[in-house]
Formats: sequence, C-alpha cells, structure tokens
Amino acid sequence: MSVPVVSRAQWGAKPWQGKPSTVPLKRRTEFFVHWFGGVPQNASGVALAREVERLHINGNGWSGVGYNWIIGEDGTAYEGRGWSLQGAHCPGHNVSGLAVLIAVGKGGKKASAAALATARALYDEACERTGNTLAMRGHRDGIATECPGPDLYEWVRDGMPVDGTAPQGGTGGTAPTVARYQTSINGLAYGYGAEGPHVTRVGEALVKRGFGAHYKVGPGPRWSDADTRNYSAFQQSLGFKGTAPGEDADGVPGPTSLRALLGTLPIKPRSTSTARPAFPGRAAFGPGKSGAHITRLGRQLVKRGFGAHYKVGPGPKWSDADRRNVAAFQRAQGWTGNGADGYPGPETWRRLFS
Repeated sequence: MSVPVVSRAQWGAKPWQGKPSTVPLKRRTEFFVHWFGGVPQNASGVALAREVERLHINGNGWSGVGYNWIIGEDGTAYEGRGWSLQGAHCPGHNVSGLAVLIAVGKGGKKASAAALATARALYDEACERTGNTLAMRGHRDGIATECPGPDLYEWVRDGMPVDGTAPQGGTGGTAPTVARYQTSINGLAYGYGAEGPHVTRVGEALVKRGFGAHYKVGPGPRWSDADTRNYSAFQQSLGFKGTAPGEDADGVPGPTSLRALLGTLPIKPRSTSTARPAFPGRAAFGPGKSGAHITRLGRQLVKRGFGAHYKVGPGPKWSDADRRNVAAFQRAQGWTGNGADGYPGPETWRRLFS
C-alpha cells in the first residue's frame, strides 16, 4: 500500500524554478534521512513545507524543495521532489539517493513516533518500487555535517525501527512485537540489523525451503523484520515453541536451527584485505596540494581502472590528471554535475577503497 502524501498542489508549492531532471527508480540505491535545524517545536501542516521551500529557493537558489519528502511532527508527508525527480539534498547522492526531511532540529527535541513511522513506511515503499534494498543513510554519511543529529542518526544506524503508526492507512501500521536483538554464531551476527553475505544466504535458504512469505523484494544483506518473521516460521516448523522475543521460535537464529537450515554453521572468514584508509578531508585535494594521500588516491584509481589520464603515473602533487580520473570514477557511480566534479569527498573515497 502506498504511503499517503500531500501533493505539491495541495500544500501550495510554487512552480519549479527550472524543473529538476527525472531519475529512473531502478537507479535509486540509497535512502537519506535529514533534519531541519530551524524547525519550530510544533512543526506540522503546510507551513512546514512552505518554510523549507522558501529556504531552498531563496537561501540556496534551488529549483524548489530539495528533499523528496518532508515529514511533519504529526507524521504527515508532504511531496517535494517525489519519486521521479533528482534531489538536491546531498552532493554526489542526488541521483542514487531518495531523501526525507523529518521535522526535528537542534535543541534536544526528538522526532515523534508518528514521523519515524512515516519515514520507515516511505523507505519500505521505496524498496518495493525500486526493486532494491536501499542503503539506510544519514546526511552525514554523504558529506561532513552534523545532520541528521545524534538521535536520528542512531535511529538510522539501528535500522530505522518503528514503534508507532503511519497515519491515514499508510504502509507502516502498528508495529507488531518482533524480536530486535542479535546473536553471534561463529563470529557472525544474526538478527535485526545484522549485515553481510551470510544474512543473504539465510534469506535465500529460507525462500528455498518455502519460508519467504514476508519478503517484499526478496532477501538481502541486511537483517530486517521480514527475515525475523520468516525465520520464526521456519523455527516453528522444527517444533520450536513461543514467538515472543526471547522465546525459542522468535525468529532469531540459534546454532540448532541455523544448522538445520543451512546444513552447517558458517564461520566468519579472516580478513585478508587492508583496512580502508581514513579520508583525509576535502581540503587535502585540489590545486597546489600535495602529500602521500594523493599518491594513495592515484594508485587506487589505477587499480580500479580509472588511471587513463595519467601520463607518468600518480604522484604526491595534485594534478589535472588526478581530477579527471576522479571525475571518471564519479561518473561511473552514476553521479553528474557537482557530484562528478573530480574532487573526492567522503563517499567517493569510501567507494573507491571498498
């Protein structure tokens, strides 16, 4: 079921000041959460959407609201860029990322349960529409910023759990009691929020055994409530009793049920790769800059197949060849405009060294 959204026409949006480009849904791979530092304590209603629009047009010079949706304190969602238009919320992620602004800002106030429920419902719908399990991101995962604040960022990192109700019959609904803890088996985490190929393997095994009814878009590498519900059904088929959190068939794997599902207990592999080097900061790159981090960047570009513009190989002094090679890598990520300017940011660095 689609999440109810107040359209731009309904909340009185201004005409686009030069309409943004459209983006095919299949290119969306990320879901960003933002806050609004200037939000009043009773933020709800069309006034919120209009204030965000005013700031984005008058303050930032954008075509209109930069986010895909704005969510009021009462849980109502307002259309910004919607499903089809390229965002303006995070350089380098405006094509790949959908974004919501949640009506909470600085000053210690936390997001309401209704607002969080709507954000999660939009995320679930986004995964269904795109056919992708979208990466959950806070604004700070894309650029250096304190947005979306410590509380919202922790919520995102916890997997965007919901304990409220999405308004007006949206996809969220009242969250049932689902086990949301993790266990560790042979060094691998299982349960809500666990990530890795071992999670995908469990999901695929559940589907193969006929226990995939709760997946909307198929199993993925991040453990969700759907994984828990499917695994609980499998545990019950083995004769385990009790589906409440902490009971034997609550959907969180134990060694006995996991071995029954997979035929063996996976073991966490020893890492043979070198840890990704820390991003030195945007100011470390550009004309006149030099250092070992520029050599490291160039060597990794060559390793990844993006060294075509080097004549004598990468070196410690920044050159236009570095910029052009970085831009080629950024374009390969699907980024355009300022997102492919040839100057590495934290997300470019993360992807390049992943």
